[in-house]
Formats: sequence, C-alpha cells, structure tokens
Amino acid sequence: MTGTQSKSNSTSGATSSTIIRVLVAKPGLDGHDRGAKVVARGLRDEGFEVIYTGLHQTPEMVVAAALQEDVDVVGLSILSGAHLPLVTAVQELMKKQSVNKPIFVGGIIPDDDAQQLLSQGVAAVFGPGSSIGEIAQKIRSLVAHS
Repeated sequence: MTGTQSKSNSTSGATSSTIIRVLVAKPGLDGHDRGAKVVARGLRDEGFEVIYTGLHQTPEMVVAAALQEDVDVVGLSILSGAHLPLVTAVQELMKKQSVNKPIFVGGIIPDDDAQQLLSQGVAAVFGPGSSIGEIAQKIRSLVAHS
C-alpha cells in the first residue's frame, strides 16, 4: 500500500493550545524500527509530544503505556505481517480498560488488510510514501474531533 488510507474525517489541520501527546509503539517481534523513529522525530518536529516505546512491546505493554502517559493518540508501527492480530489485541485491551483513544497504524500493509483495520475502528493506515505532514494533519484532525 502506498500513501494513506483513512476513515472519512475532515482534515482541518486544527491545532489547540495544548500539546498533543502521541504514543508510537512497536508491538510484536518486528525488529525494524527506522520508520517508527523517523515518524516519532518528525512528529516532534511538528510540535507533538511523542512517547516512543521501543521494540518488542506486547499489546498489554502498549495499552499500559497509553494509560500511564495519558496520550491523545496511539500509533502502531508494524512491519512483521502480524498487523491484524496485534492491532485487534490492542483494540480489545483498550476497550476492556476504557481507553477511548484513536489508533493509527503504519507499515507495509496490504490494501485489503488496511480496509479491514479501518472497518474495525482504526482511524488511519499509513504506508510507504506517507509524509510526516499528512500524518501530523490526520492526528490533529483526530484530536480536534475527539
């Protein structure tokens, strides 16, 4: 998949007076973190406060970090091919613990899988070629509409 797929939300690019807190997590056994680090750095440059979890996080660790850090948005970077079960597990745990925060996913995700993720409540799926600007704009829109 190239570029971005997302649910139809307006992308107003609205900003607020408070700094948006974003969790960037690497769930699963995927050891490739360059993309997550580039996104984390780019979002910091865009004015977000970014909490990066590091590699090999379990879904439980991701949700615990989201709660502990009181983030506005959760980003999951997955290149292992296990995006469907990992995202589903994170969503189920977030629901169970009443964490109502939007999730966006980045990685090399086939179009059919991206559509499935969107249909199960993921706010956006970013693939290769997505710019930091479009990711930042989507996050601002998600926070403005939550």
